[in-house]
Amino acid sequence: MSIKTNALIYFLAFCSGFCIMGIELLGGRILAPFFGSSVHIWGSIITVFMLSLSFGYLLGGKLSTKNASLTKYGLIFLIASIMVVPITLFSQPIMEFIFTHIEDSRYGSLLASTALFFIPTVILGMISPYSVRLLVTDSDKSGQVAGRLYFVSTLGSALGTIITSFYFVLAFDVNTIISAFALTLGSLGLVAIVINTLANNKELAHA
Repeated sequence: MSIKTNALIYFLAFCSGFCIMGIELLGGRILAPFFGSSVHIWGSIITVFMLSLSFGYLLGGKLSTKNASLTKYGLIFLIASIMVVPITLFSQPIMEFIFTHIEDSRYGSLLASTALFFIPTVILGMISPYSVRLLVTDSDKSGQVAGRLYFVSTLGSALGTIITSFYFVLAFDVNTIISAFALTLGSLGLVAIVINTLANNKELAHA
């Protein structure tokens, strides 16, 4: 991987962290009209995000062992983008259905969080281990690369949390923000795929 490609991977990892925490934070706003905003509602949201990320880490690590490429990396972003869109389309009917069928808000919020966020967050969780695989070219530096990658990703998560909570929610409605996250993820995925395609074509031209 070239220096420019490595910088792109770090940037994409940063953006994925930003989007993950932004979506998690907005989860509270989505569930609040039906289940409230008490501590067990946030407990449900955080539990679902942590579990789905953990599955995503496993899947991303496994996928990265099979001919890892920047194109496949970009596809993860594209799939994540597609999986985020249903949150904006179906959150209301899903919330209404669960609210009317489950009386206990603890279990209702847990089921609602799972229905809305589990699959997109699993896909998003695949990004970090796949990023490490693309960045590591020397096994002796794998720990350093992983540490740097998780620093960048977590920094993105921190900024995503504070910018979403301090600014985005004051200026836009929830669906607009989530749609913007989906569009961002999809655009980044396309950028990765195009760059990899151009690089491959350039190599073939010089061969």
